[in-house]
Amino acid sequence: MSLNVVFMGSPDFALPTLRLLAQHYRVVGVVTQPDRPAGRGRALTPPPVKLLAEQLGIETIQPERLKEPAAQEKLRAWAPDLIVVAAFGQILRKSVLALPRYGCINVHASLLPRWRGAAPIQAAILHGDPVSGATIMLMDPGIDTGPILAQQVVEILPDDTAGTLSARLAQAGAELLIRTLPGYLSGEIQPRPQDETQATYAPMLQKEEGLLDFSQPATALERRVRAFSPWPGAYLPWQEGFLKVHRAHVEPCLSPTPGARYILHDLPAVGAASDCLVLDEVQPPGKKPMPGRDFLRGARHWASQP
Repeated sequence: MSLNVVFMGSPDFALPTLRLLAQHYRVVGVVTQPDRPAGRGRALTPPPVKLLAEQLGIETIQPERLKEPAAQEKLRAWAPDLIVVAAFGQILRKSVLALPRYGCINVHASLLPRWRGAAPIQAAILHGDPVSGATIMLMDPGIDTGPILAQQVVEILPDDTAGTLSARLAQAGAELLIRTLPGYLSGEIQPRPQDETQATYAPMLQKEEGLLDFSQPATALERRVRAFSPWPGAYLPWQEGFLKVHRAHVEPCLSPTPGARYILHDLPAVGAASDCLVLDEVQPPGKKPMPGRDFLRGARHWASQP
């Protein structure tokens, strides 16, 4: 079947979908976010999807808002039969949803209707879900509320971070999309509505959510460290700034004081509502990440052995 496909996506998560889509279909255009300042120098940096689209030789536009007249004109000129979306970062208006004859298909990183919204991967880890997954859905005007075409379960491993889980979900979603599209386009696969009674929502993350609250159990804090890696990161107050926590694990503590600093097995630790959070890898202000043991060598006043 000869189709004009337009792809919309921005971050690393979208790369496997664009790559596989371009191998199997004619991708006539890519829509991605504008270049943004990044890094210490705040240099304008293109989104990963733009770089891949350039390598593949696909025409790309970067509208600040999809409703801009120039963006709308380009979409109509591409005459898409199908639009595929993966982590695009903008809501599609009804005029865009109605443009392709086969509609707009989204690759979403959760088992919908659980964890609709912008941060489903982080939410799954934060809440201790044993599994996540990829959903291929037909988009409607709501936020991840459209009917489902296919799903694939992906196990959440005990040491998964948002980064490692995202990479597996991105590949699983891309492969599921390619397996699903032929059946959907032929009419063999029919969209099925989501169960609204099971819906949960994962809003966009804010950087301040990375502050570790030691009135919570250490198990919840350890999940937060993994869920917020690589962004926005987990941290706690230290000296004149914040100590970033890149890796941590839970150790039993006898009646710990929440927020109190300890040394356990030659590693820095902090008491929580239950147990202690042991800091395996940290990053002091203005320095590079380092093992917890190395940090203690320069943090002589961290604590005394309990």
